[in-house]
Amino acid sequence: MAKSKGEAEDKDGKEAAEGGKKKKMMIIGVVVVALAVGGYMFLGQSSSKPTTGPKKPSPGPVATLDPITVNLAGGHFLKIGLALQEKAGGPAELDGAEALDLTISLFSGKTLAELSEAKGREAAKAKLIAAVTKAYENKVYDIYFTEFVMQ
Repeated sequence: MAKSKGEAEDKDGKEAAEGGKKKKMMIIGVVVVALAVGGYMFLGQSSSKPTTGPKKPSPGPVATLDPITVNLAGGHFLKIGLALQEKAGGPAELDGAEALDLTISLFSGKTLAELSEAKGREAAKAKLIAAVTKAYENKVYDIYFTEFVMQ
């Protein structure tokens, strides 16, 4: 049976439309793949870059110091024990005499009210860490209170 001219044009139009859809899908696929590859390479490169900031030190051994008693304001006392966390690769063991001296200097004369609140203790501890870190030429990683008794 012979196809009419209208049917042939209709069929050619459908094939052309289907071919156009296939081309569009192929172009979209190529773009998606290109974006995926580009994103992978961009993210992969950014995570493999070396950090430019200073390297954070690693904690080393802990030197526990004997507790000391410090005179507070108003006739009160503070029994405080310290432990010095050294930085890794530092000296075999830190001499704690200077840290204890700084503790006495910093805590002497403080009021019971100042040190009974967590905020006051943390502020005093932050000052102590700064002073000890400076005195020990950055060989101390952190300071811990092993005892903190006020009377």
